[in-house]
Amino acid sequence: MFTQFKNIDTAFKHIKTFSLFLIIACVLVSGFAIYKSFDMVSTNNAKVYILANGKAIEAFSAERKDNIGVEIRDHVKMFHHWFFTLDPDEKVIQRNMLLALNLADQSAKKSYDNLKEQGYFTNLISANISQEIAVDSVELNLDVYPYYFKCFATQQLVRSTSTVVRRLVTQGYLRNVSRSDNNPHGFLIQRWETLENSDVVKP
Repeated sequence: MFTQFKNIDTAFKHIKTFSLFLIIACVLVSGFAIYKSFDMVSTNNAKVYILANGKAIEAFSAERKDNIGVEIRDHVKMFHHWFFTLDPDEKVIQRNMLLALNLADQSAKKSYDNLKEQGYFTNLISANISQEIAVDSVELNLDVYPYYFKCFATQQLVRSTSTVVRRLVTQGYLRNVSRSDNNPHGFLIQRWETLENSDVVKP
């Protein structure tokens, strides 16, 4: 009889030990599952998707210094695009100039005023000339602030009877400003000037 009680006591101890290990294992598995769930939610919340042409594209964050060269080049290209892409339409000219002048300081405004006083835009409208520009390259010096740039571009003046190709070289400096809808890169071109604007001689 005592042997039977002893066996029951031993079996109870085994069941107690097994139950304890089972509880510990369940707690560990549950804790790991909860941790991974929170980690997965945090990771997904950190992702940003951009909708472009009906497709969701994942965007990755980075320090501005990692992309500053790319941002400056695009800023310079967009400024030159708006400033030099013109059609024989006064409203188009005013709209493009407004967009360009949001990206630069008074040096660009001064160039615009000079062209206006010289009747440049009036001549474009009266002669039905469209002006287009393609930026070939932008040289940068990011070692010194404000950042220096030199822009090399090809300009086309399209008339009904002919097309004139011109070589355009400009330079200037960029300083940091607050980002906005009108200035998404957060740069302002200053001390902008045209170094060369000459007809390309065809061979």
